[in-house]
Amino acid sequence: MRVVEHFVAGASAGGGSRRSDVFDPNSGQVQAQVLLGGQAELQAAVDAAKAAQPAWAATNPQRRARIMFNFKALVEAHMDELAHLLSSEHGKVIADSKGDIQRGLEVVEFACGIPHVLKGEYTQGAGPGIDVFSMRQPIGIGAGITPFNFPAMIPLWMGAVAVACGNAFILKPSERDPSVPVRLTELMKEAGAPDGIFQCVHGDKEMVDAILDHPDIGAVSFVGSSDIAQYVYSRGVAAGKRVQAMGGAKNHGIIMPDADLDQAVNDLIGAAYGSAGERCMALPVVVPVGEDTAERLRAKLLPAIEALRVGVSTDKDAHYGPVVTAAHKAKVESYIQKGVDEGAELVVDGRGFKLQGYEDGFFVGPTLFDRVTTDMTTYKEEIFGPVLQIVRARDFDEAVALPSKHQYGNGVAIFTRNGHAAREFAQRVQVGMVGINVPIPVPVAYHSFGGWKRSAFGDHNQHGMEGIRFWTKVKTVTQRWPDGGSGDSAFIIPTMG
Repeated sequence: MRVVEHFVAGASAGGGSRRSDVFDPNSGQVQAQVLLGGQAELQAAVDAAKAAQPAWAATNPQRRARIMFNFKALVEAHMDELAHLLSSEHGKVIADSKGDIQRGLEVVEFACGIPHVLKGEYTQGAGPGIDVFSMRQPIGIGAGITPFNFPAMIPLWMGAVAVACGNAFILKPSERDPSVPVRLTELMKEAGAPDGIFQCVHGDKEMVDAILDHPDIGAVSFVGSSDIAQYVYSRGVAAGKRVQAMGGAKNHGIIMPDADLDQAVNDLIGAAYGSAGERCMALPVVVPVGEDTAERLRAKLLPAIEALRVGVSTDKDAHYGPVVTAAHKAKVESYIQKGVDEGAELVVDGRGFKLQGYEDGFFVGPTLFDRVTTDMTTYKEEIFGPVLQIVRARDFDEAVALPSKHQYGNGVAIFTRNGHAAREFAQRVQVGMVGINVPIPVPVAYHSFGGWKRSAFGDHNQHGMEGIRFWTKVKTVTQRWPDGGSGDSAFIIPTMG
């Protein structure tokens, strides 16, 4: 059976006596095993990073950018291979897998501009004969702990910026779909990155804790559930690290009475059910404003849901594939039952879905709830599956309040033809990323990604200039070059007077 190994110091590496099964979600069968490392495997990666990082930091940014250009070209050349490998372990359809990779590549493209964005600030004549300038320098060694749902995009969000800034980067991907992250580290080496600059170690909580506690790792970036994000943030900060930890979400889509319902429904179907709902920027809650809007929306949603095709990840006509594991399938279906038990109206039930020829696959059919209320578990918690819930709002103010009061504040969208309503909504809603007639408002790579409340812990967002700030530290230099002479005055701190 295929074994997914660590990638340390520029080569595949064994290590760790434990292993975890890697499934094919389409068939439900084990297709590989991944090594689960711990402190010893992490130490080997840290040693390699410490040996390589000083020279990498001293490499001028233009040369680092050239390696990022090479890396981008290599990932593009291997797009089909990476997409099929990703789909085989995650279950998302090939088109979604290519989108996963492409959105990560957009951050690599941003990182190719590192010579420009690393430029510091300069003030000439801040005082008599005194100039002040600042420079951005790398943290040293950083680590990324990434989730199963975007095994290409999120490692690239973190690693591309970290490496371009002059850091060594150690990736700890999800053990559920670890193969694409390993291939990315291999391609970075092929692109010209020195051994030890971009590495991959596998593991579970033991490896996570080893990363958070290691004194030589200066920064940790994390994406996952909110409870674990809070744990990672607290433990990492307690160990003196810089930490950004992105958590869960419960994104709302507000449907105003004047919205183009045909367009809104088309967007909702993709945003709620695409990738089987396994994404933190999915849109699992739709909020029609007014009963008439709710009834018209529901009437249009039903045929659109019925037209969805659930299939294996290689089915070109499938809208989405299986969820990642049998355990996750059971979790999603338990949430559906919880919704029924708490009194929501189950309009479309996706439980028990079976695909002919793939009866053991981890498939969940599209599900729709109506008349969901804010006290229900399915509204308060993140389901992370192909489940859409309708929460009816009486008016605009209630529609703004729903996402604003929710424990999560990742993304939100409003569908309307009214510019004033859209502007008012964007100003008032207490959520980090807002879409106006855009169902999944993930910012482009040269802006930044990050939510509010329990969707994010830490002071910096992902990628863009926020990513540059996270992966670097500022050094400010105040200098004076006297004409000559010496004496005690040379040791007096100059004033700006």
